[in-house]
Amino acid sequence: MADDRVAPAKSRRLMDQAWLLMLLPPLFWAGNAVMGRAVAGAVPPIGLAFWRWTLGTLIILPFAWKHLRHDLSPLLAGWKDVLVLGTLGIGLFNTFQYIALNSTTALNSVMLQSSMPVLIVLMSLLLFGDRVRPAQGLGIVVSLIGATTLISHGDPAVLLGLQLNIGDVWMLAAIAIYAAYTTLLRRKPAVHGLSFVVATFAVGAVELLPFYVWESITQRAVEPTAVTFLAVGYVALFPSIVAYLCFNRVVELVGANTAGLAIHLVPVFGSLLAVLFLGEQPHLYHGVGIALIATGIILATRRRG
Repeated sequence: MADDRVAPAKSRRLMDQAWLLMLLPPLFWAGNAVMGRAVAGAVPPIGLAFWRWTLGTLIILPFAWKHLRHDLSPLLAGWKDVLVLGTLGIGLFNTFQYIALNSTTALNSVMLQSSMPVLIVLMSLLLFGDRVRPAQGLGIVVSLIGATTLISHGDPAVLLGLQLNIGDVWMLAAIAIYAAYTTLLRRKPAVHGLSFVVATFAVGAVELLPFYVWESITQRAVEPTAVTFLAVGYVALFPSIVAYLCFNRVVELVGANTAGLAIHLVPVFGSLLAVLFLGEQPHLYHGVGIALIATGIILATRRRG
């Protein structure tokens, strides 16, 4: 009996560690952007999104089942919020991102995503009247400078040379959608994290089904290749299940404005992955950018004395 009590207690303590939980989503989202760009010519974007959420729902459902039965009433009572959040964060955001990655670069994608924390702050102010503390605002600015340093390799000319195309327009729309999702997460029903994730995943998969059928008939069907299985397996498990469970919990713990700073960690992990797996050499701008992002997050999350 003692062991049965210890395990849930450890799990609760883990899910209360905002710092740790804040690290995992950007790590897996960095991999998601790389994967989405890598398979852009092999796996159609809506098909990738549909199978991502369908497989994600099937994987997590057995673990969520006992919580889902208990939470069915509040989920049904709050069905409008579940529908809105599922549509924004699941059905639309990643589909738009995969469409964008068919015609834009990973650099543009990551650069544009760095605007999301600022957009979350603006939406929180407009929708809920949230005010930004001076330290929090400074932290957001410092972390944004750090993200820009990483993305530009410390060279402002890189930013000046960025050219927007139709893919970037899709990406900007995706960013606005996920900023709205993050801001509105406070309205999610008071249910277990697994129950909420499986409900929103299912909403997104169902909404994507007719568009997936249309894409398969008129554009290109998903082919059962090794590349497809690898891509779908990765995006369903890590950027979906693990990342969304952690990110949703971080929003509960520290609020949307601070949780949004996790987006600035995407280029951090992207740079580290490139050094570790692609043989790229570390440079001074890596250290400067990462240090600025860490400083900004510390400023933004520091409690007032």
